[in-house]
Amino acid sequence: HAAGNRMTRELAFIERLRALATHPAARGLRDDCAVLDLGAETLILTHDMLVEGIHYLPDADRADVAWELVATNLSDLAAKGAEPLGVLLGHMLGPDDADFLRGLEEVLGHYNVPLLGGDTTSGGPPRADGLTAIGRATFRPVPSRSGARPGDAIYLTGPLGGAMLGFEALRDGTGEDSTAYRRPRARLTEGQALAPHVTAMMDVSDGLLLDAARMARASGVTMALDAASVPLACPPARLSAAMRWGDDYELLFTAPAETALPVPVFRVGTVLEQADTPLLLDGVPLSEKDGLGYEHG
Repeated sequence: HAAGNRMTRELAFIERLRALATHPAARGLRDDCAVLDLGAETLILTHDMLVEGIHYLPDADRADVAWELVATNLSDLAAKGAEPLGVLLGHMLGPDDADFLRGLEEVLGHYNVPLLGGDTTSGGPPRADGLTAIGRATFRPVPSRSGARPGDAIYLTGPLGGAMLGFEALRDGTGEDSTAYRRPRARLTEGQALAPHVTAMMDVSDGLLLDAARMARASGVTMALDAASVPLACPPARLSAAMRWGDDYELLFTAPAETALPVPVFRVGTVLEQADTPLLLDGVPLSEKDGLGYEHG
């Protein structure tokens, strides 16, 4: 019930923000990034926060927190086909800052992305960190959530469920591999390659079903998903959970079915004319009230 109240408050707050965010670059606050035309270039801007105990376990390695903070923001750039230009960090100081700095150096080096500035402050618990990622569009028009058309095919760039298994391994202390959860990968190369071909694209951060419903709503269509076609990094018995679990950061996109795509992908469904619900899963109508995925709160 408390989570529901938080969701209601958040949605109401965002609606108030929309009244302020009238610049075209804001895309009505209905997309994952701002898209700012600047002369011959288009800048892609995004900002996300991670809060201790909400987005990661309180005893998480702070090096992993730094990695996740950067990679998840870069994933939003990937969904726009953007090339990263740099990041700005907002960091809450604490006793394990050396670990955070180690992870930050590793992730910035991995993606070859410069740190351009930011701010530090004391505070917490809980601790919170924010990151602004800045990129440039490599293709225009820049993909959005809202371009899916009836007849398009629905695709994923990779398997789901790996982050779920990694989280459970960490939570339960089993010693199983937790890399997929601790060190997510932003699909920047795939996003840049796909941008000229897609009709809509976003990253899967809150679960395939919830994010597909968001894309369907934004596009004014219904998405028909075929569960057996969803690629998995977990046992098939966990399919339902994997489709509702976030943090896999694969790209979900639509494109005309006949389009030859430049990277290996998995077709998971078809876009239909808008029906009563945003989703059909193996023909069964689903909407947000059916518990489709992770709702921030």
